[in-house]
Amino acid sequence: MMETTTGREFPLREAHELVRDLMTPNPWIYWGDFLFHISLGWVSFIAALSMPQFSAWQIVTAIVATFAFYRAAIFVHELAHLKKGTFGLFRLVWNIICGIPLLVPSFTYDGVHNDHHKRDVYGTSKDGEYIPFATQKPVAMVGYVMLSFILPLFFIIRFLLLTPLSYLIPPLRKFIWERASSLTIDMSYKRAQNAIRNDTHWRLQEFAAFVFVTTAFICIALGVLTYKALVLWYVIAMFIFFVNALRTLSAHAYRNPGDHQMEFTEQFLDSINVPGNLFITALWAPVGLRYHATHHLFMSLPYHNLGEAQRRLVSGLSDNTLYLKTMRAGMWDALRRIWNEASAASSGRDAPISDATLNDTVARQKNA
Repeated sequence: MMETTTGREFPLREAHELVRDLMTPNPWIYWGDFLFHISLGWVSFIAALSMPQFSAWQIVTAIVATFAFYRAAIFVHELAHLKKGTFGLFRLVWNIICGIPLLVPSFTYDGVHNDHHKRDVYGTSKDGEYIPFATQKPVAMVGYVMLSFILPLFFIIRFLLLTPLSYLIPPLRKFIWERASSLTIDMSYKRAQNAIRNDTHWRLQEFAAFVFVTTAFICIALGVLTYKALVLWYVIAMFIFFVNALRTLSAHAYRNPGDHQMEFTEQFLDSINVPGNLFITALWAPVGLRYHATHHLFMSLPYHNLGEAQRRLVSGLSDNTLYLKTMRAGMWDALRRIWNEASAASSGRDAPISDATLNDTVARQKNA
């Protein structure tokens, strides 16, 4: 068991016993879930292109495509955690029909995300997926979310222009690896040379993304594809980044200023669970990400078992007090809390944290 800054002990060994049989990923679930949603995404995308401009049906199919592509793309998180050397075919197929067409090949997350889970990296200035938003002015969060609207353009420039130029200019090659090859939230993040775990053939992924985006622009220039395909792709990608930005802000408390190395249990308590419901919450936090604190507790748990792990830990721990502290009633609750803390920090006052929504969440969990 591990001592926390609250003076309580987190029953880590007991928690592990409760979930130890849930650690094996089921390939059938991975393949079925991914193939269904990526197929739904592409069918909806093509349908939206064929609909009259700005018609109700075009808007509906575009929304369906957005959330279907979003869920399919989030499998990049699972790829970062799957045991090294496994799910090789799944990784290949994911890149060909999802990662590369969306310009987020798996190497952009591979290795980088694993640092986020290291005890001596999480929450520090070396963690590319952590910004101490709760200690900064709220406008920092607004800026981070607004960045979503230009990120697709950044990825187009990265693979369409910078990739071929980097083949000719070695210093640029080093620069784009360090500064423009990582799915992170900290724009100052510098990727290490050895930040690769599974995607040892990342150069092929990069080249394939270059070929894809170049082919798309050539087809548009020749009239084979309409410019509307590019506009729709951009709008969908923009909203995927937008929803994911809100989800990211709901995933952690972001209280560590960056100069403190957090203990394992501190990292867990700095993470957030938003169980919500299967239909709404799973749209904006797909593939198990609504159980983000539980994921940080046991990062090897496959996404399809996180819900069961959550139920077992809530009802099975002899003392679940600390575990329940990670709960939020929903995205709005999580965002409201971090906004209030940031507002209080910027004005030099303490932020009161109400447990009312926590109590509501606990009651729902016990009745589930």
